[in-house]
Amino acid sequence: MTQKNTRNFAIIAHIDHGKSTLADRIMEQTQTVSDRDSKAQLLDDLQVEQAHGVTVKSRTVRNYYHADDGQEYTYNFIDTPGHVDFTYEVSKSLAASDGALLLVDATQGVQAQTVANLRLARDNHLVVIPVINKIDAAAADVDRTAEQIRALAPEFATVEILKISAKTGLNVHDVLEAIHTRIPAPVGDVKQPLKALVFDSQYDAFKGIIAYVRVVDGKLTTADKLTLMANNQTVAANEIGIFAPQRVATKQLSAGDVGYVVTGLKDPQALRVGDTLTSATTPTATALPGYQPSQSMVFAGFYPQGDHYHDLQLAVEKLALNDTSFHYHAESSDALGAGFRCGFLGIFHLQIIRERLHDEYGLDVLTTAPNVTYRVHLKNEDEPVIVNNPIAFPDYAKIDFVEEPLAEATITTTSESLSDVMKLATQHKGELQDMRNQGDLVVLVYQLPFAEIAYDFFNALKSVSHGYATLTTELSGYDIADVVKIEVHVNYAKVDALSFVVHREDAPKVAQELVHKLKFVIPRKLYPMPVQSVVEGKALARVDVPPLRKNAAANGEKKSTSKKQALLRRQSVNKRQAAHSDIELPQEVFNAVLDLEK
Repeated sequence: MTQKNTRNFAIIAHIDHGKSTLADRIMEQTQTVSDRDSKAQLLDDLQVEQAHGVTVKSRTVRNYYHADDGQEYTYNFIDTPGHVDFTYEVSKSLAASDGALLLVDATQGVQAQTVANLRLARDNHLVVIPVINKIDAAAADVDRTAEQIRALAPEFATVEILKISAKTGLNVHDVLEAIHTRIPAPVGDVKQPLKALVFDSQYDAFKGIIAYVRVVDGKLTTADKLTLMANNQTVAANEIGIFAPQRVATKQLSAGDVGYVVTGLKDPQALRVGDTLTSATTPTATALPGYQPSQSMVFAGFYPQGDHYHDLQLAVEKLALNDTSFHYHAESSDALGAGFRCGFLGIFHLQIIRERLHDEYGLDVLTTAPNVTYRVHLKNEDEPVIVNNPIAFPDYAKIDFVEEPLAEATITTTSESLSDVMKLATQHKGELQDMRNQGDLVVLVYQLPFAEIAYDFFNALKSVSHGYATLTTELSGYDIADVVKIEVHVNYAKVDALSFVVHREDAPKVAQELVHKLKFVIPRKLYPMPVQSVVEGKALARVDVPPLRKNAAANGEKKSTSKKQALLRRQSVNKRQAAHSDIELPQEVFNAVLDLEK
């Protein structure tokens, strides 16, 4: 297939607007997948994707389309996620594309993530084809949706907006025709030295690291000796091929092609997404710009249950290879032992990683309370200390002031739920920056502390808006905050893994709520155990975890004094020993911290 008949494009949209369904119809109408292998959401093959009904990982597929002009075209398309937590997946995919289908649900109109994804596509200088989906739905308002799309960008004012039903296949043929007439062929010189962008990767237990590449210049064959330019790592092209949608080996990839390379590398740290792959014998002079590293917004600790640290280490290394927005480094806790401090783009991203560890590697992990990054300015120190783990929060006597990250949150909601949404944002210390209308919807721009939206804000927003509100966030900077570290002491021993940071005004309420929750989830012993919430050396709240049997000191039964004194001595010895022993904590204990109304 010639380069001029190749088209590389992505499908972008807000969550649940029909990307994966349109991908199914494209593969169906180009006969990429047989009727026997066809199924709904074919590309969402991860167990977490099927469980949640959302796309988590971008998927690439090559299709061959016989157009109305009599020519055959090669369509390399990428189905991308729509959830805000996986925007980095979208940005990687767009860097490997020349155009994009912008899909909008006719029943919901333009949503927040629609605008965010369009902005990413325009930043990559892609040709964007607007498509209205679900025009056959009873609640569809096609004209209003078209007006909203035309208001998004000047180039949409005169361009044809395609109207389809991905569910039934209505007018999907028009989309296939528009792809080769409106999206340009990839540019690149096959005679130049090999230059290929590594835009994704995965780890195969038998073949090692498999790099997903977009060939920009030159040709790639299995006979080539290759080099990754970032760290001058030499690799072999053990196998090259395309996605159809499963891996299919080929003899060659040329400029403009999208495919994969089986590198044979076994070390997950050896390859970096965004790297440039070139020939070891005749390398290209300059590397491709690659990607800006993703910025983790939420941090949490992962600890193995039982003696599975090495298994967890291998699993997080392989997941980080497949999901480059997931970051980690080793850490140790007095209560939980060796584990990893992990960074995520959001709380849903954290949930997906936990589920993938369980589904793909058979690992259940203890997860500490999520937190954000603080800049702690110490007395008599010029540079702030960056803290993303409450365990490392400096002693309060050494702190001059603390800065916390702020989020600019754009909330799109209906007028009916406007007051409830504004009340929710105010409860989470939000400051209204702007309010405007977008058709029948209201767009609110708030500045909120990231810590306030790190855990359950999105779920609460969906609840108060009955599922119609959308949320996008971006870091807007840091500001001074009056925050304190709450430490949890169980039986007078500090449990560092339960520490977390809150605003000072919330500390008394949170401390009381926490100890009363912990009273019912901490495993009981043969003696009562005090649980305390300590702030700046002072206990703000305390409860006793009741013993498995009666406490001799509080037993009102009449017994001989000697027997009672002997029982007290035994319980006292147990207390002293327990205060210096390891405290085993189930996940329910950490969930008690997660469920606090902070």
